[in-house]
Amino acid sequence: MSVLRVGVIGTGMIGRDHIRRMTTVLAGVAVTAVTDVDVDTAKKVAEGLPGATLHATGEDLIADPAVDAVVVCSWGPTHEQYVLASIAAGKPVFCEKPLATTQDACLRIVRAEVAAGRRLVQVGYMRRYDAAYRALKQVVDSGAIGTPLMMHCAHRNASVPSFYEKESAITDTAVHEIDMVRWMFGEEISAARVLIPRRSRNGGPLQDPLLLILEMAGGALVDVEISVNIRYGYDIRGEVVGEDGTAALGELSPVVVRTARQRSTPVPVDWRERFLGAYDVEIQEWIDSLAGGGAPVGPNAWDGYAAAVVSDAGVAALRTGERVPVDLAPRPALYGTVAVLP
Repeated sequence: MSVLRVGVIGTGMIGRDHIRRMTTVLAGVAVTAVTDVDVDTAKKVAEGLPGATLHATGEDLIADPAVDAVVVCSWGPTHEQYVLASIAAGKPVFCEKPLATTQDACLRIVRAEVAAGRRLVQVGYMRRYDAAYRALKQVVDSGAIGTPLMMHCAHRNASVPSFYEKESAITDTAVHEIDMVRWMFGEEISAARVLIPRRSRNGGPLQDPLLLILEMAGGALVDVEISVNIRYGYDIRGEVVGEDGTAALGELSPVVVRTARQRSTPVPVDWRERFLGAYDVEIQEWIDSLAGGGAPVGPNAWDGYAAAVVSDAGVAALRTGERVPVDLAPRPALYGTVAVLP
């Protein structure tokens, strides 16, 4: 069995976590090169990877003949340059979200990939790889609950860092639901609105919580509760309401604790705990898809672009209080129909 040789750009928290899973959990892969603007951190990571090369720049890593594919985990504003460089080099690239920080930059990536004539880019939207979300989609696709009419979502964080901004509730938090519902319903989002309820005392300067309303192209409505300072834990919820029934994500924890006359289910601390398994499946399926010169089959450059456009519409709706239509460029044939499995 051939081994995919991967270079990782960005050795911060998520980069190191992907390196850990590729070296200790997953099969068919070897990390052969790393780089980061924090040279000392990158050097320490490289020293723990026998035979791996430490590169001065992302472009140097991409050009390394010992690198078959690239994983981009660097700061968001650098994603465009590294993804474009990977496309130019003809190397598959897995890019953590966002694909790029503006919709124009995402569209440049889409056009570069179309010009290359083949799929090379995958974007890190891990919800599609979560066992609970996959089970929910199977029920929706089966027709068991009839035509989907609505979906209720909640994205709750115990807290967020001090640099988190008002718009981050859409661009950094709800963007996961934005990608997920496109995949869940198999269609694009046509408009966004934001409702602002009473402000939580835990939100500080933020307007927290928010209610994001998404209109699907087929007529279904999706509401996303975004609460980022709810204190009790990291709680992700989703329920699809159909003509003939409903289907919802299962319990947060596989165990139920009974003690001191109370019954409880533990709540995840953060996104790493909740989606640990999804990240493992996501990267393993990316590796498997590239075996024998294959192409990635997960969330693509168009998905990254569409998420950016919807996020911008959501931010505009937050600022204006108005319903904001989503205006997408024509979808290239390279990307087929919207939001295919996985």
